[in-house]
Amino acid sequence: MPLLLVKNVTKVFGALIALRDVSFEVNRLEILGLIGPNGAGKSTLFNLISGFHRPDKGKILFKDTEITGLRVDRIAGMGIGRIFQEPTLFMQETVFENVFSGLHRHYREPAWKAFLHTRAANREEAVSREKAAEILEFMDLAAMRDELAANLPHGHQRSLAIAIALACEPELLLLDEPVTGMNPSETAVMSDKIRQIRERGITVLIVEHDMRAVMSLCDRIVVLNLGEKLVEGTPDRIKSDQRVIEAYLGKQVI
Repeated sequence: MPLLLVKNVTKVFGALIALRDVSFEVNRLEILGLIGPNGAGKSTLFNLISGFHRPDKGKILFKDTEITGLRVDRIAGMGIGRIFQEPTLFMQETVFENVFSGLHRHYREPAWKAFLHTRAANREEAVSREKAAEILEFMDLAAMRDELAANLPHGHQRSLAIAIALACEPELLLLDEPVTGMNPSETAVMSDKIRQIRERGITVLIVEHDMRAVMSLCDRIVVLNLGEKLVEGTPDRIKSDQRVIEAYLGKQVI
């Protein structure tokens, strides 16, 4: 049973068919790439999976449960985390505060107990602070915990966005262009970190235009073009497929 199943999904915006009859699956503990030219429907597909839009046709199942059209918060609570193309951070809060806020979703004690600083609420907060510190250490952000998010360089802001998503304890992590704008050294570090995330038991679905990163990182790749699935397969198959070369890869060195 796949972790995520996208089945015959279609999404229309006015006269624009953003996605047409798209189907694929994401297996547990794999890193699946989703590629294609601008306008291919990749971000729309992420929005459908994470609940920001509802498909006009088709369905989406997560852990064999249909999530089609559920609210964003319900889907996140079921175990799907996401980072966006542009970092969605609390810019005037510290790195630690950003990650700590992501852990509030899992609080079991009611807010009034936290307000009164009951023993149970204090214990839960202490555990959350330890978890936040561990996530920062894992994402190599511990030394910056007291920096404002707004003061971080681009690469570290991307790492912080992933750290916040990890705080929500996802089983499936949607990464939208995690290495875009990074130099080769930063890209290598982030790619290695994504592999380590998989080693922590988290499945990854990634949209990315850096083909070197995609080909070295992903177990399988799904190619979209003009809202339709063009082909899927291993990186070796994708980079040698003539349809993909003509539609997207062109003369890129991969």
